[in-house]
Amino acid sequence: MKLKPGDPFPKFRLPIVGGEAIEIGKPAEDNNWQLVVVYRGLHCPLCLRYLIQLEKLKDRLQKLNVEIVALSGDPREKAETLVRENNVTIPVAYGLSLDQMRKLGLYISHPRSPEENDRPNPEPALFVIDEEGNLRLTDVSNNPFLRPDLEALVEGLKYIRAPENNYPIRGTCV
Repeated sequence: MKLKPGDPFPKFRLPIVGGEAIEIGKPAEDNNWQLVVVYRGLHCPLCLRYLIQLEKLKDRLQKLNVEIVALSGDPREKAETLVRENNVTIPVAYGLSLDQMRKLGLYISHPRSPEENDRPNPEPALFVIDEEGNLRLTDVSNNPFLRPDLEALVEGLKYIRAPENNYPIRGTCV
């Protein structure tokens, strides 16, 4: 089941590297929107490149009052390795379960080999949740080669967040 723009985003808590837990689907009070980036796992070099690019845009997103969280199905040890070896400072949540992946409408893949991963992993996705906990923007991919351009996303969020534009949630017609 795919989430539809405007729908309430599923809320759940996940542990984060170097912290306790973060509420997914509920922006922090000082950041009234939340950008959730689902990555495949430590084994994916394309995911790492995407997270490093996201890291470079975090200040601009903070100015737009957009909280960032990256998450995957990796266990704690792999998430900690990703953060430590790549100087990632955005919150990285781990332990996304198969049930949670399904609730988010993610595509899920089996590893190509035991060296790649030891469990099914989510394919990339990006969600933007507004201050009311509703899904505003979504992009769900079935492979690591299709992802939204993060620079374009930041510029789009700047436009959408400007009160004078009164930009509605798009894609609500079914």
